[in-house]
Amino acid sequence: DVELQTDGNRSGHLQNGELVFDPEVNEEIIRIIAAQLAEIGDQFDKEIKARVVNDLVQHFLNENLSGEEIIRRMSEAVEGLAQAIPSDMEREKAMLVLAMVLTKKIANTMPSLLQRVFRTTVNYINRQLHDYVVRMVSA
Repeated sequence: DVELQTDGNRSGHLQNGELVFDPEVNEEIIRIIAAQLAEIGDQFDKEIKARVVNDLVQHFLNENLSGEEIIRRMSEAVEGLAQAIPSDMEREKAMLVLAMVLTKKIANTMPSLLQRVFRTTVNYINRQLHDYVVRMVSA
């Protein structure tokens, strides 16, 4: 599987002291996909109400909630927001972008939560949208 990196680069690892990239992908296609997702994210960013973000911040601050419960709350928020997306947009694409925009808004609201929010979002995307991300990058 090809991993989608947050900085738009391909994932890789060191082998015998040299950087080896994971399976070949067309980097230009990855950049195009990233630009499209960013554009959609900018549109969604304006529509997400502060209440949704503040509710999620409170859940992330609650240390009694398990990682599973936080992912469930994130999923509920994304699915609730996805109800208002235009019908001509792929639901999975919208959910992916919404998860990333929520992560950004939560981290901007409460920077100390960045690590926990990022980890939760990655887990959410891996569980709920992994196949979509792989199809999108492979297309």
